[in-house]
Amino acid sequence: MRQIPRWADVVLVPLISLLLAAICATAVILAIGQDPWEAIVTMVTGALGSAYGWGYTLYYTTSFIFTGLAVTMAFHAGLFNIGGEGQAQLGGLGIALVLLYIPWPHWTVALLAAIVASAAFGAVWAAIPGWLQARRGSHIVITTIMFNYIAYALIVWMLVDVLRPPGQAEPATARFAVGIPALSDIPGLNLIFSDAVPANISLFLALIACVGVWALLWRTPLGYEIRAFGKSEAAARYAGIRPVRTVMIAMALSGALAGMMSINNVMGESGRLLQNSSEGAGFIGIAVALMGRNHPFGVVLSALLFGFLYQGGAELGLWTQIPIDLRVVVQGLVILFTGALDHMVRMMLGLVFAPRKVA
Repeated sequence: MRQIPRWADVVLVPLISLLLAAICATAVILAIGQDPWEAIVTMVTGALGSAYGWGYTLYYTTSFIFTGLAVTMAFHAGLFNIGGEGQAQLGGLGIALVLLYIPWPHWTVALLAAIVASAAFGAVWAAIPGWLQARRGSHIVITTIMFNYIAYALIVWMLVDVLRPPGQAEPATARFAVGIPALSDIPGLNLIFSDAVPANISLFLALIACVGVWALLWRTPLGYEIRAFGKSEAAARYAGIRPVRTVMIAMALSGALAGMMSINNVMGESGRLLQNSSEGAGFIGIAVALMGRNHPFGVVLSALLFGFLYQGGAELGLWTQIPIDLRVVVQGLVILFTGALDHMVRMMLGLVFAPRKVA
């Protein structure tokens, strides 16, 4: 395959993939007898046309940044972490335990405790498949998928038999005594978000995590080891990089990032641990990382796109005859063209940027 310029790889490949996904989505909408223009207007207006819509878009974006960064971290070590869903749920469990059983004097102290707990629980849950990969040769994709189901079963048992308040039928914990401010509670931002919105200060944590992942991977010796190991394990071994240590660290960091996602919805939006606390963000993080070219700053832009699709799709289900499940179709098309058919787009651009023969 012909090489394409770096700027084309970063800019044109994602844009063309999005365009192809939009064309296919338009064809699907036409096939079910609906108006594509109405769908576009409804999605844009509902997700970006008001402070209320932005509040929900940024709420989803926050979760997707964390899980996208988790996939990115593992990817640079040559690992494909599909366990973000379970790691996020375990992170939520860690938050619930420290907030339910320890009285915190202020939300700032509680937030620090929640960061440590969610990161620790997510890191441990990801480190186990990492150890199985490094020591036993178990395939990381298989083990992380299996651990999603184990995490789900564990959360159900904890909510039903351990953490559920007496007399409550719903499988959920009691509400936390302390939470974190929403964007509508922050002075200055409350002038924009005049109504209560689910987006909260964990958005800023996600952006800080983005910068931290970038600095770790491209500005530290550990990041160099992780990326070198991901490029070639044999060469990394020859250079003295220890494979087991590298895999364990990369998976632990990946799980920690996925676990911190629960700060957004468990401590922030819901104020308690629910049965499906991850809300599917663990799997969407895979698409976010692919779309963001596995670069932390690309992940932010990609997460914003998927946040728009998530909120805009919900608006479709509310105000049009188009089913809400169409957002899943659109997400699938984006994944298809940015992931499976990425090679096809690159081949097309390779023909465009091919050197011209002089007659």
